[in-house]
Amino acid sequence: MNPADCTTMAEVRAGVDALDRELVALLVRRFAHMDAAARIKTERTAVRDEARKAQVIGNAEAAAVAGGIPAGVAAALWETLVEASIAYELSAWDRARR
Repeated sequence: MNPADCTTMAEVRAGVDALDRELVALLVRRFAHMDAAARIKTERTAVRDEARKAQVIGNAEAAAVAGGIPAGVAAALWETLVEASIAYELSAWDRARR
């Protein structure tokens, strides 16, 4: 349901819950790419790439602003997401080489 069409909190909550399920599905796909990165990278030190991290966060900020969301909100969310992704990828890198 389009948020503009919601007339009750139950509809709003149902919409948010549906979006949360979609977001989790997207996160599953994103983390699958971290598995691929861990498989492809030959050096563990290549997992943390500060320049790429800044680029990813900057891309999210720009997309947020274009969509009418404050850049700071996107930056904070993506900082957490990217750090979680790096931690996951490091773990995946280690698992792949045992």
